Amino acid sequence: MATVSLVDVHKSFNKGGNTIDAVDGLSVDIADGEFFVILGPSGAGKTTTLKSVAGLVDIDAGSIHIGGNDVTLVEPYNRNVAMAFESYALYPQKTVAENLASPLKSGRTGRYTEAERAERIDQVTSTLGINHLQKRFPRELSNGQRQRVALGRVLVRPADVYLLDEPLSHLDAKLRASMRAELKQLGAMSNTTTIYVTHDYQEALALGDRIAVMRDGRLVQIGRPEEIWHQPADTFVAKALGQPEINLLDGVVDSGRIRLGDGTFDVPVPPSTPCQRGDRVRVGLRPCDIQADIQADVAPSADGSAPRGCVVLAERLGRNVELTVDIGGTQLIVLTAGRGGAGEGAEVALTVADTDVHLFEIGDGATPRLGTSGHEPVLEAAQ
Repeated sequence: MATVSLVDVHKSFNKGGNTIDAVDGLSVDIADGEFFVILGPSGAGKTTTLKSVAGLVDIDAGSIHIGGNDVTLVEPYNRNVAMAFESYALYPQKTVAENLASPLKSGRTGRYTEAERAERIDQVTSTLGINHLQKRFPRELSNGQRQRVALGRVLVRPADVYLLDEPLSHLDAKLRASMRAELKQLGAMSNTTTIYVTHDYQEALALGDRIAVMRDGRLVQIGRPEEIWHQPADTFVAKALGQPEINLLDGVVDSGRIRLGDGTFDVPVPPSTPCQRGDRVRVGLRPCDIQADIQADVAPSADGSAPRGCVVLAERLGRNVELTVDIGGTQLIVLTAGRGGAGEGAEVALTVADTDVHLFEIGDGATPRLGTSGHEPVLEAAQ
């Protein structure tokens, strides 16, 4: 196990005569034994960051430290890290057991005897539930089984740091959910420092001790999952977590409430928010935080906090129902749970708690949360 520190790391590539900053001044400290998740869209610089830690790409500036040692100029095989790539990267001509044995035959792990290698392979395959597949070739495995073998190649080798690059991206939804649970258990069992890259917010929330949201080569926000969810640093972070996406509406502050759209719908000003009457703000409302009362006889409250809306679209998503509700020409996405639900054309009354209202600055693009300054990342040191 080891700590990992990246200090002002820069990496750029030349593409078609243009310079692209894949990693732009990235700095972060990852604690010993921490499961650290980097979340972001394609092209954010996640994989380049991971390869920089592994030593597979040479950084242009900055430094990388593992276990307190500067490894910026150290060759990959001397960094004692193990990496799983997005592709399975298995040897097609080797069996599962031979694939798993290969990391134990080179570098500082080459000291293992054949008996010790067999013991480690048995331990890892038993943990991953692929012990019975040791004699099969990759072509004889399903995608889920190949993914387990790829993870096994990482886990079989004792390393200071595990680097996992979107290891579940090629699996179907059911397998991803199953493998998330297994990875959570493996992380708790191994207690090895792990950096996990993903574009899936569910994986980030489920697995990460801390999450770093990345955009255009920079870290926008770092924090525990509950902090990223409840206090997103800007509208980009707010939209990165949650499906369906957070509702973003422009409004005006008026006597302790914020009037949205044509004023038919308003929400309370959240506690301790620096805004005054007449301020224009951008309001974020997560679909799961909006309460939809489907009783037809509900009347609007005196302060307008529970206006009526009309359901224009209802989509059942398993145990949840996604409603598109029109209120005075403004459409909101609402997520309701349970067997019951409003059908299209039904009237509903919507309410939202003041603690579930997110306020951001008005403007184009990603705008910061009120009370934060600009787009610098909100950093929290690992405990």
